[in-house]
Amino acid sequence: MFGIVRPCSHRLTEGLKTEWMAHLCGLCLALRSDHGQLARVVTNYDGLIVSVLTEAQAERSTGRRRTAGPCPLRAMRTAPVAQGEGARLAAAVSLVLASAKVRDHVADRDGLLGRKPVAVAARRIARSWDRAGARTGASLGFDTAVLVDAVDRQGGIEALAGPGTSLLTVTEPTETATAAAFAHTAVLAGKPHNMAPLAEAGRLFGRLAHLLDAVEDRETDAASGAWNPLAATGTDLVEARRLADDAVHGIRLALREVDFVDSKLVHVLLAHELTRSVNRSFRTTECGHAHDAAGPQASYGPYGPPPQHGGNPYGFPPEPPRPQPRGFFAGCAAFLGLCCTCKMCCADEYEGPWSRKKREGCCSDCDCDCCDCCDACECCECCSCDC
Repeated sequence: MFGIVRPCSHRLTEGLKTEWMAHLCGLCLALRSDHGQLARVVTNYDGLIVSVLTEAQAERSTGRRRTAGPCPLRAMRTAPVAQGEGARLAAAVSLVLASAKVRDHVADRDGLLGRKPVAVAARRIARSWDRAGARTGASLGFDTAVLVDAVDRQGGIEALAGPGTSLLTVTEPTETATAAAFAHTAVLAGKPHNMAPLAEAGRLFGRLAHLLDAVEDRETDAASGAWNPLAATGTDLVEARRLADDAVHGIRLALREVDFVDSKLVHVLLAHELTRSVNRSFRTTECGHAHDAAGPQASYGPYGPPPQHGGNPYGFPPEPPRPQPRGFFAGCAAFLGLCCTCKMCCADEYEGPWSRKKREGCCSDCDCDCCDCCDACECCECCSCDC
């Protein structure tokens, strides 16, 4: 259940929470229906955005929902779930990108994947997911080769990156892949005039996902000696935060150019929740731009800017060492355990099956600030957000 857009259910209205869960379950069931039970392990929070975008542009139809049977993640309750081309495109994209993640873990010899028999099996699974994603994509008029090409180029770009290399050079393949996926939702919805702004939104979303992943893994990668784009290019957290805030702002501007039928859920996920994702990754509640005459210091609240050379970036005491990520198969076993115990749905907090990062349960209690000021409006002026 990886991804950067992880809304707490208590920040969503009851209607939007139902819609969000419908797309999440729709992605999971589309993976199962088209590609088998094992494919469900690639269900992710960001992939469902493809399904959300497709439906948000399309005219309402009676066949866009179906009732799914009981599921452990829903406490054995039935629920309406999204179906159709948007969910299938999300499944195809998730499969291809997950296969790339598996190959990356194999190349890095992570965990059990460092053992030859396990690595051989993982490569077979990755190849089968590539083929399955390509078949589904082709049936929807989407060529997944653009995703595979982006993934294949990533390794070469990382090998050549060094101090002084632009961080945007490293994020470009991810940007290209997500731009293609976002743009194709306009084709599925029958609104080709939306392709350009959605491609721009997708490009910036890919940039943001890559940036936040690098920020969250910075300390772990440093401890393990793994490659990290921030360390490799010599990019400090001030610049990374500026790029992240600019990406969120650019996504908002791009979405204003899109012809939506119903944009409420899109707006909540890609405007408000993305801002929270950035704050969560950087452990702040402020954006990276200065808002007053106090200068850059004000952007980081009372703690000031992060140190430029090592140390904790925002003045908090050092965190204890994070546990090492699990290998692919160990993560699959952990995922099944979380499903069977309903922790993903009901726990206040659980450990991600692969990353081992702390996650909030989908339906857990929390004391969070709701965004009642705009009720998923078309702009963010009411929220006093200038970044």
